Amino acid sequence: MWNRLQGRLRPVGCGVEELRCRRREREAALRKARREQQLVSKRLLRDYAPEEAAGECVDLILGEAEIQQFLRLAQRGTEEKERERALVSLRRGLQHLETQQTFIRLEGSMRTLIGLLTSNQALLQLEAARCLHELSHSEQSAVAEACLPATSYLLTYLSGHSSDFIELCLYTLGNLIVESEAVRRQLLPQGIVPALAACIQSPHPTVLEALGYALSQLLQAKEAPEKIIPSASVGSSVLGSTLPQHMLRLLQPGPKLNPGVAVEFAWCLHYIICSQVNNALLITHGALSTLGLLLLDLAGAVQRSEDAGLELLVCPVFRCLSNLLTETAAEAVEGQMQLRDERVVAALFILLQFFLQKQPSLLPEGLWLLNNLTANSPSFCTSLLSLDLIEPLLQLLPVSNVVSVLVLTVLCNVAEKGPAYCEHLWPGPLLSSLLGMLAFSDTDVIGQSLELLQLLFLYRPEAAQAFLQQSGLQALERHEEEAQLQERVHVLQQTALHR
Repeated sequence: MWNRLQGRLRPVGCGVEELRCRRREREAALRKARREQQLVSKRLLRDYAPEEAAGECVDLILGEAEIQQFLRLAQRGTEEKERERALVSLRRGLQHLETQQTFIRLEGSMRTLIGLLTSNQALLQLEAARCLHELSHSEQSAVAEACLPATSYLLTYLSGHSSDFIELCLYTLGNLIVESEAVRRQLLPQGIVPALAACIQSPHPTVLEALGYALSQLLQAKEAPEKIIPSASVGSSVLGSTLPQHMLRLLQPGPKLNPGVAVEFAWCLHYIICSQVNNALLITHGALSTLGLLLLDLAGAVQRSEDAGLELLVCPVFRCLSNLLTETAAEAVEGQMQLRDERVVAALFILLQFFLQKQPSLLPEGLWLLNNLTANSPSFCTSLLSLDLIEPLLQLLPVSNVVSVLVLTVLCNVAEKGPAYCEHLWPGPLLSSLLGMLAFSDTDVIGQSLELLQLLFLYRPEAAQAFLQQSGLQALERHEEEAQLQERVHVLQQTALHR
């Protein structure tokens, strides 16, 4: 995922520009990889009655005759309780793939179930919806696609009054959206985007969380950038609706922030940003400011030890900010975030230290954000130096090769800003750390170390002398025969000898 584009080191002007080009190439590849590494999945709601939970109702694989009998009882039973029990038995049978396959083969079974879904008896409606939900969760696409005739009714019920029923409909729709493009082709003209936009104003967190799930499945569709997300000028599109503004509202830190809801909509925002359809619109709506404030709030939660499940929200927030920063000029970033640079950098380091202890796999996410913050912004680089964060950054080098490359890239961002910045990098522990990095065998780590050394020697000639005195040339010799590195090793040797 973190593959770099290797190149040759040239004199300082070209070298700095080439570093920037390589960074842009790497970030473009990373955004593409992250878009393709989707979180498509299905979810299943099972809220059984007490007697079911106690095991009094046994779920069995049903044959054609039994399915027909339960449907007949549900339709024509003399008592409502009898009709409800029939649907409960059918729903429990539909938890088995064999029953699901039998059900969709039976002529008229789906039509009957939809008839019960649209009845005027709330309990029957709910059990029929639960049956559809079991079918939508099937591992076989043919089973889920058999639910297509029900989608227009599920959308209609999103404007109902029962939050539990709306939640169930949303999760069922989300499961169906995952299944195939045919399902999504039907849902779009039926008005799923306006229906979701109306639903997002619900006061119920369970409904909002279910809505976030359904929307995230829609946004991950391969056709989303062309047919679902498009720019604000296209009717019935996500960006043409009120969804973005409400999503950002639900991500605003404060006492009303619901972690489960925020996680769902942070991922939704991530998929929209990765589509690169119209990120300027999101920035206009205040996405950078909202996400920046949320980042500060998350760091505060760590300091207050309120960190349960924190990583679930931090990851998409890191990614959203990182991707938005790659498309925005440094001046616009500083104006939009409306935050002191030091607060953002300090918050990021609080989170990095937390994940170093609790979940090191998230370190690359935070470091990629730090890279994008410092890439084109001298003020963020200044904050890094004024807060004395170079040494804590160097302490992350041993974590992994991926982390090492990102740490070194951030340090290159600082070094390329010129002599005044390099004065803070040397004297100090940086040179000994880089000499240690040269003992590595990973080509990406070595290549980034060479780039940082080149910048350091060009702006701080005294560092080159210290490098020679600490057996730096011998450390370089072991990489002279590596095809991807030998030219840059040679250039660095010459730079060190002639400074």
